[in-house]
Amino acid sequence: MKISWTKAAEERGRKRRRSDASIAFNPNLPFEPARGEAESDLNDAEPLPTDPQGSDPIKIADAFQVEGDRLAEDGKFRQALVKWEAALTLLPDKAILHEQKAQVLLEIGEVWKALKAATRATELEPSWAEAWITLGRAQLNFGEPDLSIESFNRALAIKPGNKEALADRGTAIHLVKNREQLQSSGLNSVAHRYNVRD
Repeated sequence: MKISWTKAAEERGRKRRRSDASIAFNPNLPFEPARGEAESDLNDAEPLPTDPQGSDPIKIADAFQVEGDRLAEDGKFRQALVKWEAALTLLPDKAILHEQKAQVLLEIGEVWKALKAATRATELEPSWAEAWITLGRAQLNFGEPDLSIESFNRALAIKPGNKEALADRGTAIHLVKNREQLQSSGLNSVAHRYNVRD
C-alpha cells in the first residue's frame, strides 16, 4: 500500500498563510519588506497604532499602578493584583507596589504571599513606616505575634505615635500575654489530644 502526502501538501499550499506584511508596516522593526512585495503596497497600507504612552517602562508601570489602585478601591482585589504584578514586572524595585500587593493579599486571605510581599517592601524602603505596619499585620495573621511586635516597634521608631501601629502592637502584645498565661497555667494542647493506638 502506498501512502501519498502530495494531496495534503497541495492543499496547504493553496491555503492562505499569514502575511508578513503587517510586520513590515511597522517602522520601528528592523525587518526588510517580504520578497515579492512592491514598495507601493507598503506605502498604501495604514501604519500600525503606536503605544500612546511611548515605550517608557516607568510611565507604563505607573499606568498599571493607577489602574490597580482604582480596582482595589472598587473591591476588585484579584484584578488589582494582576495590574500590580504587571507593574512589578517593569519596576521590580518599587516598594509601594509590594506594600499594596501585601495589603490586598491579606484581604483575600493569602497570608504567606502577603508576608513575602511586605518583607520585600521593607527591604526596599527600610525607612517607610507603612511598610513595617503591613509586615507586622502579615506576621500577626501568619501566627507570629512576637515578630509582629518587632515590626510594629520599627514602624513606631520611624513614625512615633502612629495610631495604627500602636493599636496593632497592642493586639499582638495581648496575644503574646494570652499564650504565656496558657503555658504557665499548665494547659497544654498536646496533652488534651486523644491518642490513637493499634
